[in-house]
Amino acid sequence: MNLELTTPDEIPADTDVLGVPVYADLGVPEGAGAELDAGFLRRCGFEGRPGQAQAVPADDGSSIIALGVGEAGSVDSEVLRRAGAALARHTAKVPSAAATLAAAASDPGDLAAVVEGVVLGSYRFAGARSAPPTHELRHLALVGADAGAVRLGEVRARATARARDWVNEPARTMTPVRLAGIAGELAREHGLSLEVWDEHRIESERLGGLAGVAAGAAEPPRLIRLAHEPEAATATVALVGKGITFDSGGLSLKPPTGMMTMKDDMGGAAAVLAAVAAAAELDLPLRVVGWVAATENMPGGSAIHPGDVLVARNGTSIEVLNTDAEGRLVLADALSQAGEEHPDAMIDIATLTGAQVVALGKGVAGVMGTDADLVAAVVAAGRRVGEPAWELPLVDAYRKQLDSEVADVKNIGKAGEAGSIIAGLFLREFAGGQRWAHLDIAGPAWSEEDKDWYAKGGTGWGARTLLEVVRAWEA
Repeated sequence: MNLELTTPDEIPADTDVLGVPVYADLGVPEGAGAELDAGFLRRCGFEGRPGQAQAVPADDGSSIIALGVGEAGSVDSEVLRRAGAALARHTAKVPSAAATLAAAASDPGDLAAVVEGVVLGSYRFAGARSAPPTHELRHLALVGADAGAVRLGEVRARATARARDWVNEPARTMTPVRLAGIAGELAREHGLSLEVWDEHRIESERLGGLAGVAAGAAEPPRLIRLAHEPEAATATVALVGKGITFDSGGLSLKPPTGMMTMKDDMGGAAAVLAAVAAAAELDLPLRVVGWVAATENMPGGSAIHPGDVLVARNGTSIEVLNTDAEGRLVLADALSQAGEEHPDAMIDIATLTGAQVVALGKGVAGVMGTDADLVAAVVAAGRRVGEPAWELPLVDAYRKQLDSEVADVKNIGKAGEAGSIIAGLFLREFAGGQRWAHLDIAGPAWSEEDKDWYAKGGTGWGARTLLEVVRAWEA
């Protein structure tokens, strides 16, 4: 979306539509720029609930959009993000708009969320449609908003929109090689360092998990290292993303309906690449190193079989009993490789387990790890940017489920029992004793409907969380 954002002190005279915050009692904050008829709003069924919007005709022929923000004194970033999204959906056919949501904000920094709501609420993937959806809004004045918060919101929203674009692109074109090409484009655009390993380097460097998953695919795999590395950086955070550009399940083939959205299985990789680029846009003083293990998981004639043994980068042998538990195999190598640089912390992100959806649904990610402070930082970051996560325990007693009779570990545990936790325990084997956290975004990575700031399709979930973790690292 090509949207110009400004932060004037007053409502521009040429505004087509004005968004005004309205509390649950139908009152308007001081400085909101308009007085609204509470009786009219009640007759329209408007109650001032967060996310609610109602068009109100103005005497001068312009339009006012009443934007519900709930109870006075309880207006936080989540409420403002939903208000921004509601405004976006009511300004699809106008070129310019203004909003006085700053009048309701208790924290000037929360106005970043308004920008996220507007930009992401306006998002539509054009794809190959001959008549792609359009959004006419080209200028938005956020009256009285803090310019720094607006800038942060722009960067966050752009990171998420980029990740959405990459996830939404068909797997036929969004191949591992194409994903590496995107990393190259980001490197050139933002002055990032880039290293890409092809299938031969992957084999020679003993990335047995990644090479094994790739064995059944015609498309070659890639390992991508994309990094923001300022000279004065004193700390390093490694971000590791699962980049399965299409997941058929391999020989443990998924049912047809289970494959319909499997182009989203590189959602973790998309979040990592977008977050690294955004860290450079914000010129963060932290070294942020993104690692992406990219491949397809296909049932070709050379595909690995259930019962095969792979050896990961760190020398751990893995009995593969289910080829559809492939994400943990490629992450094993990527985590091992990232750990060899001894970062101050590692965070991996992956559309990893269906069990995450069972446990937490589509709106909450699962997070677990070896360091309580790091896990807490991930959860707090997600809360601030509207991507909630819930900590799951790494239950040591469950580790024996990974014991194998022919290898160091096997890649699955008991069917139907704590699948997300078992996957986390498996990944811990490859964290190398580092401070490590794992985000399972299997549910939140894809939306089946347009709602609030979500558009149907890839959500870009995790890009903002990762960016917020590294942004707050030394704050």
